[in-house]
Amino acid sequence: MLVLGVESSCDDTAAAVVSDGRRILSNIVSSQISVHREYGGVVPELASRHHIRNIIPVVSEALDKAEVGLEDIDAFAATRGPGLIGSLLVGLSFVKAVSYAVRKPFVAINHLEAHIHSVLIENEGVEFPALALVVSGGHTSLFYLPEPFRYRLLGRTRDDAAGEAFDKVAKLLSLGYPGGPIIERLAEGARGDIPFPIAKISDGSLDFSFSGLKTAVLRYVKKGMPDEERDVWLKNIAASFQEAVSTAICDKLKRAARFYNPRSILISGGVSCNRYLRKRITSAFKGKRVKVYFPSPELSTDNGAMVASLAYFKLIRGKASSLSVDADADLTLAEGEGEG
Repeated sequence: MLVLGVESSCDDTAAAVVSDGRRILSNIVSSQISVHREYGGVVPELASRHHIRNIIPVVSEALDKAEVGLEDIDAFAATRGPGLIGSLLVGLSFVKAVSYAVRKPFVAINHLEAHIHSVLIENEGVEFPALALVVSGGHTSLFYLPEPFRYRLLGRTRDDAAGEAFDKVAKLLSLGYPGGPIIERLAEGARGDIPFPIAKISDGSLDFSFSGLKTAVLRYVKKGMPDEERDVWLKNIAASFQEAVSTAICDKLKRAARFYNPRSILISGGVSCNRYLRKRITSAFKGKRVKVYFPSPELSTDNGAMVASLAYFKLIRGKASSLSVDADADLTLAEGEGEG
């Protein structure tokens, strides 16, 4: 079965053709980084306008690279939420229209579920129960999966997502956009000895909070540069911030693992590309009876392959969607089986 998947929840316009849920024939992503760089973050109106311009060329390229025509596609899928409402509407409306025109099944996909599923595309031997962390520019959410395709939300950020915090700190330091890769490069080999705080949630929940850390960086910067070169100063801030974010994430994962005793831990989302974070998480569970999985970098950031692959597994379980389904900017991944 060939599925065409489209992802447009934020600023990347992405489309992919996937065969039988695992064989990726094409995976095209059109980035808008150059559009939003001068603003230090995604501007929703600009994002949706560029999705309108990009959607047809990106889908056409995905079909061409897969060496298939529209008539060869057996089903279509698109992200319906969560995300920026204008961006979601572009991809969802386009795919629903194509599905209706060619009279093929349509599947609406939950963006968070697609990120979790991205780990499973390349790893067929994942054992359950599992913990799944989606850590990106818009999300930092931790789920418990007693079995495949069943989810229980354990914790999520109460303010900034981890990736958003990276972007804001990079903007604060005038480093550029997107902040994550820049801070990671800057932090490499630096001391990282500034004791930035790690949020402690007073109710003992598994929620995350990164706004206090961001404020701590701001206060440190306002104290002024100590008697050292500016490059050394910036590198130390970057490394110390990255260390604090990684520690906060690892602490919550370890707490959840002690309570839920998972067989696997799945880490996905754009921030999961961070090599230092990967090293910290892998080290935290080394020697324990749990295996940690990450998607490959091209499947970690927003992409159409995770949408198409998840749609296939929904279809074989009889879960096609109605064309009346609408975009939902605040869509949750609720208790029980993911609805998309």
